[in-house]
Amino acid sequence: MHEDVKSPQIVLVGNPNVGKSVLFNVLTGSYTTVSNYPGTSVEISTGRCRIGERSYEVLDTPGMYSMMPITEEERVARNILLTGRPAILLHVVDARNIERMLPMTLQLIEAGLPVILVVNILDEAERLGMKFNLPQLQQNLGVPVVGTVMKKRQGLDELQGAIAAYQERPASFEPYAVDLEADIERLSTLLTGDYCLGRRATAILMMQKDHEVEEVVRAEEGDGFPLIAPVLHDIQFARRVDLNLQISLERKRMTRKMLDGALEQALSVDPPFSERLSRWAMNPFSGIPLLLLVLYFGLYQFVGNFGAGTLVDFMEGTLFGKYINPPAIKFLNNLTDIYWLRELLAGEYGLWTLGVRYAFALVLPIVGTFFLVFSVLEDTGYFPRLAMLVDRLFKQIGLSGRAVIPMVLGFGCDTMATMVTRTLETKRERVIAMVLLSLAIPCSAQLGVILGLLSAVPGSLAIWLLVMVFIFLLIGFLSARVLPGENPVFYMEIPPMRMPQLRNVLVKTLTRMQSYFLEILPLFLIASVILWAGKMSGVLDLVVKAMTPVVTALGLPPDASAAFIFGFFRRDFGAAGLYDLQKAGLLSPVQLTVAAVTLTLFVPCIAQFLMMKKERGIKTASAIFVFVSVLAFATGWVLNHALLFTGVLT
Repeated sequence: MHEDVKSPQIVLVGNPNVGKSVLFNVLTGSYTTVSNYPGTSVEISTGRCRIGERSYEVLDTPGMYSMMPITEEERVARNILLTGRPAILLHVVDARNIERMLPMTLQLIEAGLPVILVVNILDEAERLGMKFNLPQLQQNLGVPVVGTVMKKRQGLDELQGAIAAYQERPASFEPYAVDLEADIERLSTLLTGDYCLGRRATAILMMQKDHEVEEVVRAEEGDGFPLIAPVLHDIQFARRVDLNLQISLERKRMTRKMLDGALEQALSVDPPFSERLSRWAMNPFSGIPLLLLVLYFGLYQFVGNFGAGTLVDFMEGTLFGKYINPPAIKFLNNLTDIYWLRELLAGEYGLWTLGVRYAFALVLPIVGTFFLVFSVLEDTGYFPRLAMLVDRLFKQIGLSGRAVIPMVLGFGCDTMATMVTRTLETKRERVIAMVLLSLAIPCSAQLGVILGLLSAVPGSLAIWLLVMVFIFLLIGFLSARVLPGENPVFYMEIPPMRMPQLRNVLVKTLTRMQSYFLEILPLFLIASVILWAGKMSGVLDLVVKAMTPVVTALGLPPDASAAFIFGFFRRDFGAAGLYDLQKAGLLSPVQLTVAAVTLTLFVPCIAQFLMMKKERGIKTASAIFVFVSVLAFATGWVLNHALLFTGVLT
């Protein structure tokens, strides 16, 4: 513990999806989720590394575009710089987009921070005809510059050498236009406190109406702040029209000067196939058919038929049904003659028969196949292109294309996706995304079970899909017009399209499966104990009886009440309950379809509810909970009557 406190910090910053998490993994030997799309890191990851004779603490921060935060994830990253004093600040940039990312480098240098510029993804840049003179860039900037291809560990030795040899030096920066420089000087000379970002950078952020920085200055200056406030007000008022524009233009001018002699671009380079594929994925005429192929082969065939069908049949029917369950249940029953204990271990809601069997035999095969598909797609860089493809549609439901990231993550785990909504720009957009995640985005295990169940009934899966899409678009459309707030502005880094790396895909898949399984197994066991206690005490019967009128109003048998109770603990738990009902022959095609639709729309699980409470507060979380519950059963009631009236599935 003593070493942790005294170890100097290396902080990784940069735009989303430039390779910060890859670099973090390489430096520390730890594993964080490394994805070929923005929005992966939404919290701070910490690790340790040793370079030369020194031990360092390494921090991987969420993506940020500038020192002026817009999204909550940018605010998390900026707060590290606002309150901490790192020994080394590694600014990681994408070599292909260096002209757009270098202005942030200039801001970091301007703040007097110990910057080393890491120009990553050099191989892709060179493929596009870009030629770098990194020593010249280092001379122009006045800070160490290292070129890398971190996925292949190229440049790692040079980077470690630059870290080991780093020496602090006085900040040198290019001056702004004369009039702007005069205002910066006028304000910064009034600052007397000790600021992590330096007085000059602090003054510029105050001029740009950064209220967090202003609060820091107010606390630091104390009684001296009243002398600063009128000067700040005068500058902000005089420059109220064009301050941000002028600063942006000045930084672009400085960037071009820094790149002078350091970068050459070939006039004409034939785009590689990956670039053509990238364009096809974003063009509606080719992108929509490509998306349908991905959904059909990735989700329906691989996750639905193979994962939820073949693998679950083998695990649940053969492995557990014939070889594991009989001796295990016999052994547990022989342990004791006490009825309540036998029920707890191997009864209807027993720890083994319900908790362990659901987790291993039903959920794990589905989650594994989904995460494998997910890892392949994200490693190719497909998801940012999907975001561009759906941006125009998402704008109609109050979201931007950037929201496709939490939506896609929701098919893995809605709890994680709810946390990732903080990467969205506005509060309104975050609330709409949470509502839609709670309502119409099934997690991988729930989706896999539903695909497996419904694919056996002709037409059932199509009806389920149409209802989900309709509800998703309808509620999004209405939310966008009811909820107050600004419309989102869409911006996103487009990483290179590349072949997925086998090691990366396998590591991500296994890591996610392990993390997911360690989360669900205790919850399944806890749910089993609660259901067992409810059965033994008679409380479960009361709850089932209380739900029976609602369930029968949907045209479902009373036994279906248990599946909805399971679904409150976890969505996949409820879907597994449907699996048992279907296996027992208790559901007709109409009932199966209505149950699947209602359960998909049903309340978010406990973990997702707690995450919504953490992100948006108890009032918003409770309102979403109630709204989703009422809408789920109302939709199920309408669908049941519609199917019976039309006779589509009979």
